[in-house]
Amino acid sequence: MPETSRRGLLFGTAAISAGAFLTACTSNEKKDEPAANDEPAADDKPGKPVTIGFAGPQADHGWLNAINDNARNQAKKYSDVTLDITEGSNDTAAQIGQIDALINKKVDVLVILPADGKALTQAGLKAMRAGIPVINLDRIFADPQAFRCYVGGDNYGMGVNAGNYIGEKLKDKAGATVIELSGPDSLELTKQRTQGFDDALANYPNIKKVARQAADFTVESGQAKMAQLLQAQSKFDALWNHDDDQGVGALRAIDQAGRDGFLMVGGAGAKSAMDAIKADNSVLKATVLYPPIMASSAIDLARALGQGKGVSGMAGLEIPAQVTLFSAVVDKTNIDEYLPQGFS
Repeated sequence: MPETSRRGLLFGTAAISAGAFLTACTSNEKKDEPAANDEPAADDKPGKPVTIGFAGPQADHGWLNAINDNARNQAKKYSDVTLDITEGSNDTAAQIGQIDALINKKVDVLVILPADGKALTQAGLKAMRAGIPVINLDRIFADPQAFRCYVGGDNYGMGVNAGNYIGEKLKDKAGATVIELSGPDSLELTKQRTQGFDDALANYPNIKKVARQAADFTVESGQAKMAQLLQAQSKFDALWNHDDDQGVGALRAIDQAGRDGFLMVGGAGAKSAMDAIKADNSVLKATVLYPPIMASSAIDLARALGQGKGVSGMAGLEIPAQVTLFSAVVDKTNIDEYLPQGFS
């Protein structure tokens, strides 16, 4: 994860979801208990009307669909919020054009999930210079001046937690080997997840990573790249797959090859992965969360920012500069707790 995010706020999803915490962000009174994630805080009265522009990539992936759904559903909870959401695009020029259109509409706050953080940095800077504060969601801009607040998952921590989980399962096995099915290497988040995984495995000298393939966060790429890994590796003890959507394809390839005898850990927290963990009838035994509820948190923060209010229960009159969600590991021991968070 970016160093700037490490200096941010860490909210453990096991204790409280960032969406639940930030739903109370415009309250003037500290609560003894956090508000439920599906309702605004009871004393969170309607305030100044706020128009929030939302621009993200094309929702061609289960996690991105969940991001859009969370943003829409959270905005609907507030009578004082109007959400202007774009169709989304994976084309840099098209997404810049969509952001320009929102700037020209003079929205009060912009929430931007860039298809490519580096490539969209100038769009964030343009909005900020136009006096429109930006909530940068998930993929971080290259310049901190391009956003007022960053909200995202812990990509480095995701890799660390996956590595430690596998490490603890294999710590007593001499000569253990693992393989990795990553996301696209063009994304900085993929590099962070791999680095965290490698750093965690370094604590287990008996374990060696023997192969890695980069997929594209799609079912098809997961199946194709997993087939290549299986063909190249006749035996291994564990697999870490960065993304549960491409994991659907990976499991197909594993089934078609008739392979078992190893532990698979997924990433993100899709419902399909949660169901498989619950059923406990495949090699998939755990997934490391990358919660799309971060979009709900971004809407809450954007509303607070547009109304000039801070976050309940925190010192200061302003919203935080960084919010980073914790990447919890979900396996059969806690699946019932996290199953409702699984996204389709």
